[in-house]
Amino acid sequence: MAVITSIEDLKRVYKRRTPKMFYDYCESGSWTEQTFRENSSDFDDIYLRQRVAVDMTDRSTRTKMIGQDVAMPVALAPVGLTGMQSADGEIKAARAAEKFGVPFTLSTMSVCSIEDVAAHTQAPFWFQLYVMRDQDYLRRLIQRAKDAKCSALVLTLDLQILGQRHKDLKNGLSVPPKPTPATMLDLSTKWRWGMGMLGTKRRSFGNIVGHAKGVESLTSLMHWTAEQFDPRLDWKKVEEIRDMWGGKLILKGIMEPEDATMAAKIGADAIVVSNHGGRQLDGALSSIRALDPVLQAVGDQVEVHIDSGIRSGQDVLKAVAMGATGTYIGRAFIYGLGAMGEAGVTRALEIIHRELDVSMAFCGHRDIGAVSRDILRVPQDFSGRWQ
Repeated sequence: MAVITSIEDLKRVYKRRTPKMFYDYCESGSWTEQTFRENSSDFDDIYLRQRVAVDMTDRSTRTKMIGQDVAMPVALAPVGLTGMQSADGEIKAARAAEKFGVPFTLSTMSVCSIEDVAAHTQAPFWFQLYVMRDQDYLRRLIQRAKDAKCSALVLTLDLQILGQRHKDLKNGLSVPPKPTPATMLDLSTKWRWGMGMLGTKRRSFGNIVGHAKGVESLTSLMHWTAEQFDPRLDWKKVEEIRDMWGGKLILKGIMEPEDATMAAKIGADAIVVSNHGGRQLDGALSSIRALDPVLQAVGDQVEVHIDSGIRSGQDVLKAVAMGATGTYIGRAFIYGLGAMGEAGVTRALEIIHRELDVSMAFCGHRDIGAVSRDILRVPQDFSGRWQ
């Protein structure tokens, strides 16, 4: 294997080793994919200011996210179907995050269940919740997260209905899968992936199958999920879930100042400026362009985190310098997972940490907590003057 020096290196290995339908599931957005592309490319419009003749010793990227000590201001984002990128993928990613000292967020639509991940880790992880119509299932799901000692609930607000992702439809990625002849041929060539999947019993949606009423197989799951995402989710429902949970609450999917203000008003501990990685509303601003207006709207009332488009330590540094308290990586750790399993997730974190640490030093800082907008050159009207 070639020397892995960047997230892009991991992506290339990931593409070779993972079935196309799951690679495309990760590496795609909705509709024209404009927002998906700009989530990453817009970071390139922000430049760093190099400083010299400064003491670069004793550097630290350690900080806190929602009061939790972290090795750097990075968390692993919730990613559905992670256990199909690599066998037992959620467990592998959670273990890598725990050892590195950053939070792991388990998706409702994970392959490994809450209980699976809890049984294979020691540190509390975060649980991401999709709101379903079945209130009994919703209450029991939240209780299961409590029983597993999850330290935060990440409530996703931007998936009440699904944006169309053309590649998933063309690849037959549905529940249950409807593979095409081309997909079947591709699967037959990914022997490393296939051997891993043959060696695990976890090949379904572990948080749903066997837990939701009447869902005992992939076929019954298809009918259940088709009607369960609750389009009636509103701020009143968010407050009900807040009270039901009773712990640290992170609201994900905030892109506008008005919504940020509402999130702060109901007592969220953090909000995540996120457009779901460009997988929902295509044509929306990138998350990094949406960050500044959100920060101005809420001030220090609530922690502001950001995801979507982060592929490097420089991206993390830019987001933190803009004012974000924390960042999330999704695709970046999936590339590592699909390429090299748990070791690949660790490598992704190592790459991002080193880039963050060294870039911070070149900008004249030794402590991530002291980094400010002064290290950036941001274009005038970067966040826009929209009518």
